[in-house]
Amino acid sequence: PTAPPPPGYGQQPPGGQFPGQPTAPQGAAPQGAGVAAALQKYREAPTGQRWTQQNEKLIRVDLGVADQAILARQGSMVLYQGKVEFSYKGAGFAGRIVGNATGQEMQLMRCSGRGQVFLAEEATHLHPIELQGDAICVSAENVLAFDETLQHEVRRIEGHGIPGGALFVMQFQGTGTVIVKTHGVPVVLPVTPTTFADCHAVVAWSAAAQAIVSSQVRLRSNAYAGSTGESVNLQFRGAPGNFIVVQPYEV
Repeated sequence: PTAPPPPGYGQQPPGGQFPGQPTAPQGAAPQGAGVAAALQKYREAPTGQRWTQQNEKLIRVDLGVADQAILARQGSMVLYQGKVEFSYKGAGFAGRIVGNATGQEMQLMRCSGRGQVFLAEEATHLHPIELQGDAICVSAENVLAFDETLQHEVRRIEGHGIPGGALFVMQFQGTGTVIVKTHGVPVVLPVTPTTFADCHAVVAWSAAAQAIVSSQVRLRSNAYAGSTGESVNLQFRGAPGNFIVVQPYEV
């Protein structure tokens, strides 16, 4: 008997296969063992908790845990799974939040439903801070997301030389988690009578500490047109136990 001709010579090849193309083995794994081993260290972190850090620059929230919505910066969602609803609104619906540099309203999105949402922004470092009835002040520029259950209000620190005329800070209080973003790895320092920090480098501080604008005549390396070149610092005062968080970065 004559052997059947190869595909492409009068014989119909299997569905989805081009003539002359070798047949893929049945039940073949979608990827080789080498690929799986190479990507193993990047696999998703185990689930079960509400907030789970995937790596230093990516965090996941499971909305099904505690069945509570979150508020996050619009555009910070990089991936989601499950039935998640996104409501895009101005921050005015939850208290006016204004960007420090532009003076424009910061846009928030409300994420609700039952699923997981992965958040990140410009590869900044992310830090979940869990509040258990206590309070913390965070620069509005450094807020990425927070539980809707947290009480929050916007505080305005005015001072000569601050772009836009004021520094906007969000004070969080209650029970829940706020995700803080920083450029680089931050440092936490105790508040002393001589604690000063650049207003753009300050990320957060304990709510009981007092922040006062203190301008010092020092030319900035990136002074913009119309600027005096003056460095605007914040002086912090407070009882022992108060702290500030500073990032190795300034605008």
